[in-house]
Amino acid sequence: MQTLVIGATGQLGSDVVKAFRGHQITTAARHAADYDVDLAQPESIRGCLESTRPDLVVNTAACHNVPACEESPSEAYAVNATGVAALAESCQEIGARLIHVSTDYVFGHLPPGASRRPWREDDPTAPLNVYAASKLAGEHLLAAACEDHAIIRSSGLYGQSPCLAKGGRNFVQLMLHLASERGEVKVVTDEILTPTYTAALAQQIRRVAESEARGVFHATCQGECSWNEFASAIFEYSDTEVRLLPATSEDFPSPVRRPGYSALDNARLRELSLDVMPDWRAGLRQYLHESSADVA
Repeated sequence: MQTLVIGATGQLGSDVVKAFRGHQITTAARHAADYDVDLAQPESIRGCLESTRPDLVVNTAACHNVPACEESPSEAYAVNATGVAALAESCQEIGARLIHVSTDYVFGHLPPGASRRPWREDDPTAPLNVYAASKLAGEHLLAAACEDHAIIRSSGLYGQSPCLAKGGRNFVQLMLHLASERGEVKVVTDEILTPTYTAALAQQIRRVAESEARGVFHATCQGECSWNEFASAIFEYSDTEVRLLPATSEDFPSPVRRPGYSALDNARLRELSLDVMPDWRAGLRQYLHESSADVA
């Protein structure tokens, strides 16, 4: 199968390329790939797809620096919404299947009095910031333009390749770096998510891509935790000695609104017997075992 991976040099895209070994892979990204593609430039998208004529397109590219999106909404929408629409239109024209990665941030705060449970695919969305709103807009535009598609929402990504848009270090590396510099680290307890190892997500993306499943899917590691609990597990599994202190989001003021609870339920994957995601703790252990990065 001829497969085009967009965002192939990024944190998730790098693992997607590895996961799709056996396919005829073409890579696309902004620089350092087979094709130089910028989602904000629709002509680069059309040119790439017309040249490669893939059977399958996996899009991992996004404008996902959340504070930067807030400062420049036009750029966020150009990449995450109108760029995705152009990609979907091109896929429809050539008959390619499109797999697109989205985010847990499309959900907002829990309704007053609602019991806490992981968000399912059919729960109402309510984005709280520009990044989330632009990603949700991209979902709608994609679904309207390309019939054969799967939208995969995930959460709390970290992987072996650097996340350049966020300074290079993922959360695991950041925690280990801070622990090596300080005697104590403060991490919030009031933001709940599911940390997801990109190598595991990449395997899940291949499972969905090679099926006939269409529509919206949630794909995270199993379980949920606070950022503080995630940090605690990082230090425990890496045998790192540091004093971990609790904090709240109020201790780290930000102009960007974020959901306090964004754990996802892989409900549709389970229904279709497609869910291969590990527990988040197992994913973290795998990452630490495989990691060769200098985190100090």
